[in-house]
Amino acid sequence: MSSNGVAPAGSGWAGPVAYLALLAAGVGLFFLIRTAGEGLTAPPAPDGAAPVGRAVPGKVDVVLHVTATLAAVIALGFALGRAFRYVGQPPVIGEVVAGLLLGPSVLGAVYPPAMHVLIPPASADPGGRVPAALQAVAQLGVILYMFLVGLELNAAQLGERAGATVAVSHASIVVPFVLGAGLALGLYPGYSHAGVPFTSFALFLGAAMAVTAFPVLARILADRGLDKTPLGVVALGCAAADDVTAWCLLAFVVGVARAEVGQAAAVVAGAAAFVAFMFLLARPALARAARRLDAGPLPPAAVPAAFLLVLLSALATEAIGVHAVFGAFLLGAVVPHDTRVARDFAARLRDPVTVLLLPAFFAYTGLRTEIGLLTSPADWLWCGAVILVATVGKVGGTVAAARLTGSGWREAAALGALMNTRGLMGLIVLNVGLDLGVISPTLFAMMVLMALATTVATAPLLRWLAPEPAGRPAG
Repeated sequence: MSSNGVAPAGSGWAGPVAYLALLAAGVGLFFLIRTAGEGLTAPPAPDGAAPVGRAVPGKVDVVLHVTATLAAVIALGFALGRAFRYVGQPPVIGEVVAGLLLGPSVLGAVYPPAMHVLIPPASADPGGRVPAALQAVAQLGVILYMFLVGLELNAAQLGERAGATVAVSHASIVVPFVLGAGLALGLYPGYSHAGVPFTSFALFLGAAMAVTAFPVLARILADRGLDKTPLGVVALGCAAADDVTAWCLLAFVVGVARAEVGQAAAVVAGAAAFVAFMFLLARPALARAARRLDAGPLPPAAVPAAFLLVLLSALATEAIGVHAVFGAFLLGAVVPHDTRVARDFAARLRDPVTVLLLPAFFAYTGLRTEIGLLTSPADWLWCGAVILVATVGKVGGTVAAARLTGSGWREAAALGALMNTRGLMGLIVLNVGLDLGVISPTLFAMMVLMALATTVATAPLLRWLAPEPAGRPAG
């Protein structure tokens, strides 16, 4: 009873009674409809249709398997990332290792039924719909992640100590690229086949050796408080220049690998035209739009428009014959990174991409990596040679160029250790090569181990060569 003496609506028994009456009426009416419908006649069932409630042979629940895979790699990757961070390694190492542990290299070798909970065997999924769905999620994650990398790229940083930056970045690309191409002379007869032109094989091997993982390198420097030091400034500038050059190189390599000899020039010309369009037309337009939007809150259309531009850029480079990640990266690179629009969009996008979508890439890479394919001592010797050549090329080229530009031996060696970080960027290049059929699954496994080994080696070498700045708070 309210203060004015009127009972509130729904008080006492009126509410429950009305609710039960409504449910009873609904159930009664449904049974009347059911009685009338049971007498209706429908057309015959189509050929191959399974009775209701029975599974169709060969059909798997794609959503269930992909969701289970994502949940497993996110949980295991987070746990391993924390563990690796505790021993001074970047969390990405734990995420990559999680993908390997859940794939045929470990879980599939120890207990295949557990792996098949994530990815069903080919006999249960003859169309390969689960791997295809996981690949689609992984590719979307990589496209958005590469846009983020480009968006956070500080082009102005390339101008700081420009002479050292240009010299070191070029040497750290050219030397490992040439050494990788030279190593292809030994690898091609045993780990390729006649259907793969040697030129494409050597180009991909060189590109995989030449790449540096700019995001992982930046994270390592920030964690150690070295990002504002002279070493950190040069390292970030070199890695940024490496990223731009490496993705342009990858665009060329993919164009050559995908095209016939007569079409390769058209693919390269198309990529060059796209780059020119992005820098000469899109960049000024995006800069003006970003500066105008900085004056007030982001309009509702800004986020869908940004996603649309990312996807269109990715589609454009894919249509040209270059991988979609190149278009996404280039779009991010031409947006001024210091605008509020860029910062806000990067902040909104970072967690969904890195926590949810990107683990699909690690899972997909892990499921494609079969370390068990390395069955002979010769395989492991070649794997060691790949790691050695990759390290000597990156570290040696960087140290030589840094010394020639005036750096001391210790700083030059620390810079070489940093530039040897390949991480996620190396895995992206390797997956592109495997997708195109340029590198075999066995060589893919060797190169994944190389990317992992060179990234793991960075943190301990840096602790020895470049101690944390004095006065930096512990932890």
